Amino acid sequence: MKHFINLKDISTKSLRKILADAKQRKKKRIGLNTLDLDKNAPLKGKILIQMFEKPSLRTRLSFYLAIRQLGGGTITLRSNELHLGKGGESLADTAKILSTYGDGFMLRTDSDDKISEFVKYLKIPLINGLSPSSHPTQVLSDVFTVEEIKQKPISKLRISWIGDTNNVLNSLIAASVKFSFKLNVGCPKNYRPKKNILNLVKKNKKTINFFDDPKKAVTNADVIFSDKVISLNDKVNIKKKTKDFKKFYIDSNLLKLAPKCIFLHCLPRGSEVSDNVFLGKKSHVWQQALNRVHVQKSILMYCFNKLR
Repeated sequence: MKHFINLKDISTKSLRKILADAKQRKKKRIGLNTLDLDKNAPLKGKILIQMFEKPSLRTRLSFYLAIRQLGGGTITLRSNELHLGKGGESLADTAKILSTYGDGFMLRTDSDDKISEFVKYLKIPLINGLSPSSHPTQVLSDVFTVEEIKQKPISKLRISWIGDTNNVLNSLIAASVKFSFKLNVGCPKNYRPKKNILNLVKKNKKTINFFDDPKKAVTNADVIFSDKVISLNDKVNIKKKTKDFKKFYIDSNLLKLAPKCIFLHCLPRGSEVSDNVFLGKKSHVWQQALNRVHVQKSILMYCFNKLR
Protein backbone atom coordinates (compact mmCIF):
# COMPACT_ATOMS: atom_id res chain seq x y z
CA MET A 1 0.00 0.00 0.00
CA LYS A 2 1.31 3.41 -0.98
CA HIS A 3 -0.18 6.88 -0.49
CA PHE A 4 0.00 9.56 -3.19
CA ILE A 5 -0.06 12.85 -1.31
CA ASN A 6 2.77 15.13 -2.42
CA LEU A 7 5.26 14.77 -5.27
CA LYS A 8 8.13 15.79 -2.99
CA ASP A 9 7.63 12.61 -0.95
CA ILE A 10 7.70 10.19 -3.90
CA SER A 11 10.94 9.05 -5.52
CA THR A 12 11.77 10.13 -9.04
CA LYS A 13 12.10 6.45 -9.94
CA SER A 14 8.51 5.76 -8.83
CA LEU A 15 7.19 8.85 -10.63
CA ARG A 16 8.95 7.73 -13.81
CA LYS A 17 7.39 4.27 -13.46
CA ILE A 18 3.95 5.86 -13.22
CA LEU A 19 4.57 7.95 -16.36
CA ALA A 20 5.92 4.96 -18.31
CA ASP A 21 2.89 2.87 -17.33
CA ALA A 22 0.52 5.68 -18.35
CA LYS A 23 2.21 5.93 -21.75
CA GLN A 24 1.68 2.24 -22.41
CA ARG A 25 -1.88 2.26 -21.13
CA LYS A 26 -2.83 5.20 -23.35
CA LYS A 27 -1.34 3.48 -26.39
CA LYS A 28 -3.34 0.31 -25.69
CA ARG A 29 -6.62 2.29 -25.42
CA ILE A 30 -6.60 3.07 -29.17
CA GLY A 31 -9.75 1.62 -30.71
CA LEU A 32 -11.46 0.94 -27.38
CA ASN A 33 -14.69 2.50 -26.16
CA THR A 34 -14.72 4.65 -23.03
CA LEU A 35 -15.94 1.92 -20.69
CA ASP A 36 -14.05 -0.97 -22.29
CA LEU A 37 -11.70 -2.51 -19.73
CA ASP A 38 -7.94 -2.51 -19.95
CA LYS A 39 -6.42 -5.89 -20.74
CA ASN A 40 -6.53 -8.25 -17.74
CA ALA A 41 -8.53 -5.65 -15.72
CA PRO A 42 -5.73 -5.38 -13.11
CA LEU A 43 -7.92 -3.75 -10.43
CA LYS A 44 -10.94 -6.02 -10.91
CA GLY A 45 -13.10 -6.02 -7.79
CA LYS A 46 -11.43 -2.97 -6.23
CA ILE A 47 -13.47 -0.04 -4.98
CA LEU A 48 -12.17 3.54 -4.92
CA ILE A 49 -14.05 5.84 -2.57
CA GLN A 50 -13.90 9.48 -3.63
CA MET A 51 -14.77 12.31 -1.24
CA PHE A 52 -15.13 15.92 -2.35
CA GLU A 53 -15.11 18.94 -0.07
CA LYS A 54 -14.51 21.25 -3.02
CA PRO A 55 -16.07 21.42 -6.51
CA SER A 56 -14.55 19.11 -9.10
CA LEU A 57 -15.01 18.22 -12.76
CA ARG A 58 -11.79 16.78 -14.25
CA THR A 59 -10.59 15.08 -11.06
CA ARG A 60 -13.99 13.49 -10.46
CA LEU A 61 -14.43 12.28 -14.05
CA SER A 62 -10.85 11.11 -14.53
CA PHE A 63 -10.77 8.98 -11.38
CA TYR A 64 -14.20 7.54 -12.15
CA LEU A 65 -13.05 6.45 -15.61
CA ALA A 66 -9.61 5.39 -14.36
CA ILE A 67 -10.85 2.86 -11.82
CA ARG A 68 -13.61 1.65 -14.19
CA GLN A 69 -11.19 1.01 -17.07
CA LEU A 70 -8.93 -0.91 -14.68
CA GLY A 71 -11.84 -3.19 -13.77
CA GLY A 72 -12.88 -1.65 -10.46
CA GLY A 73 -15.66 0.64 -9.31
CA THR A 74 -16.11 3.88 -7.46
CA ILE A 75 -18.29 5.37 -4.75
CA THR A 76 -18.47 9.16 -4.63
CA LEU A 77 -19.20 11.00 -1.39
CA ARG A 78 -19.75 14.66 -0.62
CA SER A 79 -18.51 15.75 2.78
CA ASN A 80 -21.72 17.65 3.55
CA GLU A 81 -23.63 14.37 3.34
CA LEU A 82 -21.57 12.73 6.09
CA HIS A 83 -21.48 13.03 9.87
CA LEU A 84 -17.79 13.96 9.67
CA GLY A 85 -17.05 17.44 10.99
CA LYS A 86 -20.52 17.98 12.40
CA GLY A 87 -19.83 16.54 15.81
CA GLY A 88 -21.47 13.28 14.87
CA GLU A 89 -18.49 11.11 13.93
CA SER A 90 -14.76 11.48 14.43
CA LEU A 91 -12.29 11.48 11.58
CA ALA A 92 -10.64 8.39 13.08
CA ASP A 93 -13.93 6.45 13.04
CA THR A 94 -14.70 7.70 9.52
CA ALA A 95 -11.30 6.47 8.33
CA LYS A 96 -11.96 3.03 9.81
CA ILE A 97 -15.29 2.80 7.99
CA LEU A 98 -13.70 3.90 4.72
CA SER A 99 -11.00 1.25 5.19
CA THR A 100 -13.67 -1.38 5.76
CA TYR A 101 -15.80 -0.55 2.72
CA GLY A 102 -13.17 0.54 0.20
CA ASP A 103 -9.80 -0.44 -1.20
CA GLY A 104 -8.58 3.12 -1.87
CA PHE A 105 -9.57 6.65 -0.88
CA MET A 106 -9.25 9.80 -2.99
CA LEU A 107 -9.80 13.04 -1.09
CA ARG A 108 -10.26 16.54 -2.50
CA THR A 109 -10.12 18.77 0.54
CA ASP A 110 -9.85 22.30 1.85
CA SER A 111 -7.55 21.17 4.69
CA ASP A 112 -3.97 19.86 4.57
CA ASP A 113 -4.33 18.84 8.20
CA LYS A 114 -7.23 16.59 7.28
CA ILE A 115 -5.03 14.65 4.86
CA SER A 116 -2.41 14.18 7.58
CA GLU A 117 -5.07 12.97 10.01
CA PHE A 118 -6.58 10.51 7.52
CA VAL A 119 -3.12 9.03 6.88
CA LYS A 120 -2.87 8.20 10.59
CA TYR A 121 -6.03 6.09 10.61
CA LEU A 122 -6.59 4.72 7.11
CA LYS A 123 -5.69 1.13 6.31
CA ILE A 124 -6.03 1.77 2.58
CA PRO A 125 -4.10 4.06 0.17
CA LEU A 126 -4.90 7.77 0.22
CA ILE A 127 -4.66 9.88 -2.94
CA ASN A 128 -4.58 13.66 -2.66
CA GLY A 129 -7.02 14.86 -5.33
CA LEU A 130 -6.26 18.48 -4.35
CA SER A 131 -5.47 20.23 -1.10
CA PRO A 132 -4.67 23.87 -0.29
CA SER A 133 -0.93 23.31 -0.66
CA SER A 134 -0.68 20.62 -3.33
CA HIS A 135 -2.25 19.19 -6.50
CA PRO A 136 0.06 16.26 -7.31
CA THR A 137 -2.22 14.29 -9.63
CA GLN A 138 -2.70 17.35 -11.86
CA VAL A 139 0.98 18.18 -12.15
CA LEU A 140 2.20 14.63 -12.75
CA SER A 141 -0.33 14.40 -15.56
CA ASP A 142 0.95 17.73 -16.88
CA VAL A 143 4.50 16.36 -16.99
CA PHE A 144 3.11 13.45 -19.01
CA THR A 145 1.41 15.86 -21.44
CA VAL A 146 4.51 18.01 -21.87
CA GLU A 147 6.70 15.02 -22.70
CA GLU A 148 4.07 13.53 -24.99
CA ILE A 149 3.80 16.71 -27.06
CA LYS A 150 7.44 17.79 -27.00
CA GLN A 151 8.79 14.24 -27.43
CA LYS A 152 11.67 14.79 -25.05
CA PRO A 153 12.28 14.62 -21.28
CA ILE A 154 10.99 17.64 -19.41
CA SER A 155 14.50 18.10 -17.98
CA LYS A 156 15.58 19.32 -21.41
CA LEU A 157 12.82 21.95 -21.63
CA ARG A 158 12.33 25.50 -20.36
CA ILE A 159 9.14 25.72 -18.31
CA SER A 160 7.37 28.96 -17.40
CA TRP A 161 4.51 29.67 -15.03
CA ILE A 162 2.52 32.89 -15.28
CA GLY A 163 0.06 33.58 -12.49
CA ASP A 164 -0.68 33.27 -8.82
CA THR A 165 1.09 31.04 -6.32
CA ASN A 166 -1.27 28.17 -5.54
CA ASN A 167 -1.38 24.41 -5.03
CA VAL A 168 -0.64 23.74 -8.71
CA LEU A 169 2.47 25.92 -8.70
CA ASN A 170 3.60 24.32 -5.43
CA SER A 171 3.38 20.90 -7.07
CA LEU A 172 5.06 22.20 -10.23
CA ILE A 173 7.95 23.40 -8.06
CA ALA A 174 8.14 19.95 -6.45
CA ALA A 175 8.13 18.43 -9.95
CA SER A 176 10.97 20.73 -11.01
CA VAL A 177 13.03 19.27 -8.16
CA LYS A 178 12.10 15.65 -8.96
CA PHE A 179 12.53 15.91 -12.75
CA SER A 180 15.30 18.56 -12.80
CA PHE A 181 13.76 21.05 -15.20
CA LYS A 182 14.33 24.77 -15.43
CA LEU A 183 11.39 26.76 -14.06
CA ASN A 184 10.67 30.46 -14.48
CA VAL A 185 7.83 31.97 -12.46
CA GLY A 186 6.19 35.24 -13.43
CA CYS A 187 4.10 36.80 -10.66
CA PRO A 188 4.05 39.94 -8.46
CA LYS A 189 6.68 39.89 -5.71
CA ASN A 190 4.14 39.75 -2.89
CA TYR A 191 2.49 36.64 -4.40
CA ARG A 192 5.54 34.39 -4.44
CA PRO A 193 5.53 30.92 -2.81
CA LYS A 194 5.89 30.44 0.92
CA LYS A 195 9.26 29.84 2.52
CA ASN A 196 8.69 26.10 3.11
CA ILE A 197 8.12 25.58 -0.63
CA LEU A 198 11.28 27.49 -1.54
CA ASN A 199 13.24 25.60 1.12
CA LEU A 200 12.53 22.39 -0.79
CA VAL A 201 14.28 23.90 -3.82
CA LYS A 202 17.21 25.15 -1.77
CA LYS A 203 17.59 21.85 0.09
CA ASN A 204 17.88 19.97 -3.20
CA LYS A 205 20.31 22.55 -4.66
CA LYS A 206 17.94 23.53 -7.45
CA THR A 207 17.11 26.99 -8.77
CA ILE A 208 13.84 28.69 -9.66
CA ASN A 209 13.85 32.09 -11.32
CA PHE A 210 11.21 34.64 -10.28
CA PHE A 211 10.27 37.59 -12.44
CA ASP A 212 8.07 40.60 -11.83
CA ASP A 213 8.01 41.01 -15.62
CA PRO A 214 6.02 38.34 -17.51
CA LYS A 215 7.98 39.01 -20.70
CA LYS A 216 11.23 37.98 -19.04
CA ALA A 217 9.54 34.93 -17.51
CA VAL A 218 8.35 33.49 -20.85
CA THR A 219 11.16 34.46 -23.24
CA ASN A 220 12.15 31.35 -25.24
CA ALA A 221 10.01 29.09 -23.05
CA ASP A 222 9.08 25.64 -24.37
CA VAL A 223 5.98 25.43 -22.16
CA ILE A 224 3.87 28.14 -20.54
CA PHE A 225 1.59 27.11 -17.68
CA SER A 226 -1.14 29.17 -16.09
CA ASP A 227 -4.11 28.80 -13.76
CA LYS A 228 -7.07 30.84 -12.64
CA VAL A 229 -5.91 33.94 -10.75
CA ILE A 230 -9.16 34.41 -8.83
CA SER A 231 -10.25 31.06 -7.41
CA LEU A 232 -13.80 30.24 -6.39
CA ASN A 233 -13.22 30.47 -2.64
CA ASP A 234 -10.45 33.08 -2.63
CA LYS A 235 -10.70 35.12 0.57
CA VAL A 236 -8.98 38.14 -0.91
CA ASN A 237 -9.72 41.61 -2.13
CA ILE A 238 -10.67 40.58 -5.67
CA LYS A 239 -10.42 44.12 -7.05
CA LYS A 240 -6.88 44.54 -5.68
CA LYS A 241 -5.70 41.11 -6.78
CA THR A 242 -7.07 41.63 -10.30
CA LYS A 243 -5.19 44.92 -10.49
CA ASP A 244 -1.98 43.32 -9.17
CA PHE A 245 -2.06 40.70 -11.93
CA LYS A 246 -3.15 42.99 -14.76
CA LYS A 247 0.25 43.02 -16.49
CA PHE A 248 0.47 39.21 -16.25
CA TYR A 249 -2.36 38.76 -18.74
CA ILE A 250 -1.47 36.05 -21.26
CA ASP A 251 -2.20 37.05 -24.85
CA SER A 252 -0.78 36.39 -28.32
CA ASN A 253 1.72 39.25 -27.95
CA LEU A 254 3.25 37.61 -24.88
CA LEU A 255 3.51 34.25 -26.65
CA LYS A 256 5.46 35.84 -29.50
CA LEU A 257 8.40 35.86 -27.08
CA ALA A 258 8.23 32.06 -26.97
CA PRO A 259 7.71 31.05 -30.62
CA LYS A 260 8.12 27.31 -30.00
CA CYS A 261 6.03 27.11 -26.84
CA ILE A 262 2.89 25.20 -26.01
CA PHE A 263 0.28 26.60 -23.62
CA LEU A 264 -1.25 24.53 -20.80
CA HIS A 265 -3.91 25.43 -18.24
CA CYS A 266 -5.33 23.07 -15.61
CA LEU A 267 -8.81 24.65 -15.82
CA PRO A 268 -11.22 26.16 -15.10
CA ARG A 269 -10.00 29.35 -16.72
CA GLY A 270 -10.78 32.89 -15.70
CA SER A 271 -9.76 36.25 -17.12
CA GLU A 272 -6.00 35.55 -17.00
CA VAL A 273 -5.73 34.37 -20.62
CA SER A 274 -7.15 35.58 -23.93
CA ASP A 275 -9.40 33.44 -26.12
CA ASN A 276 -6.83 33.73 -28.90
CA VAL A 277 -4.29 31.90 -26.74
CA PHE A 278 -6.61 29.52 -24.92
CA LEU A 279 -8.30 28.35 -28.13
CA GLY A 280 -5.27 28.87 -30.36
CA LYS A 281 -2.86 26.47 -32.04
CA LYS A 282 -0.33 26.59 -29.21
CA SER A 283 -2.95 25.53 -26.65
CA HIS A 284 -3.22 21.85 -25.70
CA VAL A 285 -5.61 22.21 -22.77
CA TRP A 286 -8.09 19.54 -23.95
CA GLN A 287 -5.36 16.95 -24.48
CA GLN A 288 -4.00 17.96 -21.08
CA ALA A 289 -7.38 17.37 -19.44
CA LEU A 290 -7.96 13.99 -21.09
CA ASN A 291 -4.50 12.72 -20.18
CA ARG A 292 -5.49 12.85 -16.55
CA VAL A 293 -7.46 9.62 -17.03
CA HIS A 294 -4.37 7.72 -18.20
CA VAL A 295 -2.12 9.07 -15.45
CA GLN A 296 -4.73 8.55 -12.71
CA LYS A 297 -4.89 4.91 -13.76
CA SER A 298 -1.17 4.51 -13.28
CA ILE A 299 -1.32 6.37 -9.96
CA LEU A 300 -3.93 3.85 -8.84
CA MET A 301 -1.69 1.00 -10.00
CA TYR A 302 1.16 2.52 -7.97
CA CYS A 303 -0.99 2.85 -4.86
CA PHE A 304 -2.19 -0.76 -5.15
CA ASN A 305 1.37 -2.07 -5.66
CA LYS A 306 0.56 -3.24 -9.18
CA LEU A 307 3.28 -1.40 -11.11
CA ARG A 308 6.02 -3.58 -12.50
